[in-house]
Amino acid sequence: MSNFESIDEALDCESTIVKPEKAPVVRKENTATEIDSQDARKDYDYTRANLYSLIEKGQEAVNGALELAQESDSARSYEVAGALIKNIADVTDKLLDLQKKAKDLEQVNITNNQTNVTNNSVFVGSTTDLQKMIKEGMINSLSD
Repeated sequence: MSNFESIDEALDCESTIVKPEKAPVVRKENTATEIDSQDARKDYDYTRANLYSLIEKGQEAVNGALELAQESDSARSYEVAGALIKNIADVTDKLLDLQKKAKDLEQVNITNNQTNVTNNSVFVGSTTDLQKMIKEGMINSLSD
């Protein structure tokens, strides 16, 4: 007996319930460095956009302050305009620092992914050369 008897009678058919097959779920687990680099990239993009916005708004404010200073011929107005110009210069310096920091982070990620493993070390030279190197190494370690 089906829960859909009235519908079955109205449509003159018999209902059957078919369970859909579930597709296998494949999940890719991100490593910590991938997540960190993705977060760093998002933060970089966000910060860069904010700095650009601040620079644009600052330039508009400087233009308005300079117009006001010229109209009022007030020393204080020129002082405010000068301070705004200095602030914009500081923000542009921060933008350049951000670029440098982003490059440094990329270099760190690249060097973290590379591992140098030396399995076999071979000394090429005579035994007297080897003895000299050992003595110098011992002398250097004793002097430290």
